Amino acid sequence: MSSFLKLFSLLLAVLWASVATSSNLEDQLRSLVSAHEAATDSTPNNTMRRLANGHEPIDGEGIYSKAYLASVSAKEGGKQWRCLSEALYFEARSESIMGQFAVAEVILNRVDSSKFPDSICGVVLQGSGNGKYRCQFTYTCDGKLEVINEKKAWASVGKVADLAIAMDKRPLTHGAIYYHTNYVSPSWSKKFPRTVTIGAHHFYIEPERISSN
Repeated sequence: MSSFLKLFSLLLAVLWASVATSSNLEDQLRSLVSAHEAATDSTPNNTMRRLANGHEPIDGEGIYSKAYLASVSAKEGGKQWRCLSEALYFEARSESIMGQFAVAEVILNRVDSSKFPDSICGVVLQGSGNGKYRCQFTYTCDGKLEVINEKKAWASVGKVADLAIAMDKRPLTHGAIYYHTNYVSPSWSKKFPRTVTIGAHHFYIEPERISSN
């Protein structure tokens, strides 16, 4: 059990003990609800995602290999897992395991950024209804039908998605929220600091804005 759950369970036990000595049911319920809200509000978004996905924290050391991935059981996840899996399949299935994790990091970093939607599906599908090639991830608005016909690759990216969501840290891209393949050169890439290159992708953070007086 995670430290968060242990703390919350202890808090509930203490509150229930006080409830037993109270005669006001409304006050009892209000105390429990307030405790739940306080515990939830103080928990980082990535921790809540991890708990909702049924995982304890996972250390990134040693997981970026085919051998490790082969030791992990494949399983179907929920809507957010599928959105991340599809993004990895269509954007990075030909990349190394590390390269796939790096793309996953960008998507999850965006989820945690106030500049982007606050869910995986929201990030992946952002702009997909604005017309052809006016989206964040090309495969969602290129007019082509997305067909998953490489079952082995799908199983692999599904494992990467599951592990990436559960990971406590994202060390590969150093906070990157943008990337592009090395055979294109978008205009914004000349202004944004590059954090790392992994496989066929360059990764970037936004430039710091310097205010002038």
